[in-house]
Amino acid sequence: MHTTERHRFYPMASRVTVLAHFFGVMAIILMFVWLLHYRGGIDLDSDSSDRVFSMYTHFSCSLGLYLWLEKHLPQLTTIMGYRMVPAERKIQKLFHMVMHLIAISLGIVGIYAAFKYHDKVGLTDMYSLHSWIGLGTFIFFGLQWLFGFFTFWLPQSSVATRETMLPWHIFSGRALLYMSICAALTGLMQKATFMQLQHGNESRLMNFTGLFTLLFGLAVDLSLSLAF
Repeated sequence: MHTTERHRFYPMASRVTVLAHFFGVMAIILMFVWLLHYRGGIDLDSDSSDRVFSMYTHFSCSLGLYLWLEKHLPQLTTIMGYRMVPAERKIQKLFHMVMHLIAISLGIVGIYAAFKYHDKVGLTDMYSLHSWIGLGTFIFFGLQWLFGFFTFWLPQSSVATRETMLPWHIFSGRALLYMSICAALTGLMQKATFMQLQHGNESRLMNFTGLFTLLFGLAVDLSLSLAF
């Protein structure tokens, strides 16, 4: 699509971005309501294994997801932030890179908390589909960040190389978006299964958290489709 034609969709993309932020914030709020009201809070150094696990499942990884997409806690969302932050291209790229780096840092804390929880309760590591998708997403995310840093941030890369790699970079970002959403939703399903939840307020709260997380991802992807 021609640049001038693409610019016609920027106002709509901005409105969709606002909607995405709403879905993301709602998912975070519902998650914290669940943690504080039903799960006793979060604490990485707590003697309670459930609080340690909550630190992983909901605080670090979920906040990291939102910051990455928009990441933010977004401005939260980093993918959307690159196109929507009203600044020079260099500043946009710096914002994009820094928000991803923060998300990676939160992911490291979350993965550490997950393994710590497994040690506390004697669970086997990396046995579930959720853990496979989650760790795979995190590793892919780190590689994507390194690829973007060396290809689009350092001045040594040629313009031709950047133009060739850009479609792959965008595709990888979208793939990571949906891998992250899958990791979040399978994590909620796994937790609900462990707690044997069927009917009740807690079960409904978890379901709505998952729905807002899914809508968040869909809105982010739509905003990207309109902006690029």
